[in-house]
Amino acid sequence: MSKCVIAGAGNFKEIDEKVEERDLLIAADGGAERLIGMGLKPTVVVGDFDSSSLDIDELKKKLPDAQFKSFPAEKDFTDMYAAVNAGEQKGYWNFHIYGGTGGRTEHTIANIQLITHLAEKGKFGYLHEDDRVMTVIRNSRFELPVQSKGYVSVFSLNEVSEGVTIRGLKYEIENENLNNAFPLGVSNEFKGDRSYVSVREGVLLIIWDKEK
Repeated sequence: MSKCVIAGAGNFKEIDEKVEERDLLIAADGGAERLIGMGLKPTVVVGDFDSSSLDIDELKKKLPDAQFKSFPAEKDFTDMYAAVNAGEQKGYWNFHIYGGTGGRTEHTIANIQLITHLAEKGKFGYLHEDDRVMTVIRNSRFELPVQSKGYVSVFSLNEVSEGVTIRGLKYEIENENLNNAFPLGVSNEFKGDRSYVSVREGVLLIIWDKEK
């Protein structure tokens, strides 16, 4: 499946998703500088450019083949939202976001809401940190990577998520309800088996460690 990879100005050391020719690489604001420093050239650059030490004219000189979309600083959406929207306009459904956490806590929360927005539309969003990944599912099932170590946490993002099943991890549940006021699903563990999380009715945030 082709994917849209987005780099923001938050915390990340590398992009560990292989970006292939059919994929789309987008920089959100200060993420353009991060990609340039890694030797990567985004196809699209979006933002108000308030988190970049280079102005838009300097970035255009360094990225002459990129498409630039500039927005005013005072707007009703984030630069990361604009980046995802640019990917959606090009027909992508699968989004891997780097540099969307760290720094200001409100931006991390905004990006969790952004991948929730994707899940509500039946699309796929992954929020990458250096050592973990987050995704959101709605009324569906998510297959976790097979790995022998690391933690997995599952949180309900609505008042009650009904019919939650967790299989293949250290702690399993079958057709249980999770709510957003008690963290029952925190700190489960991989054990090397195939594992999944599913929810019959509701929205779940899933966070797991990358196996190094």
